[in-house]
Amino acid sequence: MKMSPIKVILAEDHLLFREMIKESIQKIPDLEVIGEAGNGLELIELLKTSAPDMIILDIAMPKLQGIEAAQEIKKLYPEIKILMLTMHKSSEHVFRALAAGVDGYLLKENAYVDLVAAIEIIREGKKYISSLISEQVADIIRWQSAERESEQVERLSSREKEVLRYLSLGKTSKEIGVLLSISELTVHNHRVNIKKKLKIKRGADLIRYAIQQGYV
Repeated sequence: MKMSPIKVILAEDHLLFREMIKESIQKIPDLEVIGEAGNGLELIELLKTSAPDMIILDIAMPKLQGIEAAQEIKKLYPEIKILMLTMHKSSEHVFRALAAGVDGYLLKENAYVDLVAAIEIIREGKKYISSLISEQVADIIRWQSAERESEQVERLSSREKEVLRYLSLGKTSKEIGVLLSISELTVHNHRVNIKKKLKIKRGADLIRYAIQQGYV
């Protein structure tokens, strides 16, 4: 079954580059450029009278930056797919774009090679991330993992953090009870609660976690 043509709006302030991308798209039978915008505000206005399937959007645009425009578009028209086409490689730009809800991130330097593939992947409902920014994506995964771990630790009470610190030092529940002037059973209950909050099942993993988090 043949898929219906993808209606595309190009949002790029550099006219020459926009024309080059438009020319590339028009060579593809099932892609149709139905509108163009030179800045973010113009794009928002254009969407009031157009119904694109996808927007190819630059980050650095006048009046309203691409990331801010993407946030607004996803709020007003969540069904529209957004492919960010940019020269920016920094982890911060990638993170902010993905947080804004874009469906793809393609670098301009690789546009002529991967543009069609990126559009097809997004049309299938998947996310496209340029292979040239794999290091930046790894940074984002590390940030998110660190944030989750930080949130988990924040949920521990001050007493639970004390127990966790002594566990990282190799103390038994009985020894911790003596040091904190509480019963061994109370220490055991704290250990159970800590495991639940941190989603850790084994005692050895709990101690390893405490050491990794710098409780020693």
